[in-house]
Amino acid sequence: MIVYYSHTSKIILSVICPIYNEEKYIRRCLESILNQDYPKNNLEVIFADGMSNDKTRKIIASYTSHYPWIKLIDNPKRIVPVALNTAIEISQGDIIMRLDAHAAYPNNYFSELVKAIDKYHAANVGAVCKTDVLNKTDKSLAIKAVLAHPLGVGNSVFRTGISEVKEVDTVPFGCWKRKVFDKFGKFDERLIRNQDIEFNKRIYRGGGKIIIIPETYSTYYARETYGRLAKNNYDNGKWNILTVWYTRQLKSLGLRHFIPLLFVLSLLLPLIASLFWPPLIWVSVASIFAYTFAVMFISAKIAKRDDLRFINVFCTFFVLHLSYGWGSLIGILKLPFTPRS
Repeated sequence: MIVYYSHTSKIILSVICPIYNEEKYIRRCLESILNQDYPKNNLEVIFADGMSNDKTRKIIASYTSHYPWIKLIDNPKRIVPVALNTAIEISQGDIIMRLDAHAAYPNNYFSELVKAIDKYHAANVGAVCKTDVLNKTDKSLAIKAVLAHPLGVGNSVFRTGISEVKEVDTVPFGCWKRKVFDKFGKFDERLIRNQDIEFNKRIYRGGGKIIIIPETYSTYYARETYGRLAKNNYDNGKWNILTVWYTRQLKSLGLRHFIPLLFVLSLLLPLIASLFWPPLIWVSVASIFAYTFAVMFISAKIAKRDDLRFINVFCTFFVLHLSYGWGSLIGILKLPFTPRS
């Protein structure tokens, strides 16, 4: 295990970040950390690496040699919640903040979130997460636009934006006082995905306040091809089902997480049932026509507003919803073979 420690001052904020093969994004993330206005003598940043086999570790090492408050530890299990829990256990700060390496952060990100914890007496504080892409092509810009639209991300206010402080049930890249983990436990290590959403729901059910603030934001760099978009959302959909299965809590997620599954079922179930009663096939036909009309209308508005190709926007919605819903369906089919332990 590689760890870089060199602190004598009191650490107030510990920033933790799980990583694996992030060479395309990690330098941008690190530079945004260096530019923070938060005092570095009260800060530590811990990257928990799932044994990357690209240049990620080498890039981070070039920073740790100059900034001893940046640390690199190993995560041989290569599971995000394990990385988070390991980093929490070795961290020294009174406040713990989680980052994502696929993102960059404005220079007031740390200071505003830390200030808001006491100001609003919150168990968790976050900010709006804007979507961007590294390589700006017609296709990637369409993906960016869809992932910022309510039809693409539901009623998730941390994606669609806010103008004032708001109490919510989840935020990305949370910021907690250490005592929150003593009260509510750490991240569920069974959850490859959704561990942050499940933890936030646990806080919310336990009476903790979760706040999103408008004073700052993060910028998340999305997948830039249909293939990567489909794979990511297939996994998201599958893990929505598995999260409910493991936690035995339907409220571990929100209704918006299951809408794509309902769409896929509205196509498949009537189609299968029509083998026994043919008129039911018209339910599937009606569903796909209603979906296509709605998505074409929204896609046309987005394409005109952002000067994008209509077909790219339309295809992005279709790939996003279908892969997400299909992943949820596969998750359901896997349940008989998935132990809860």
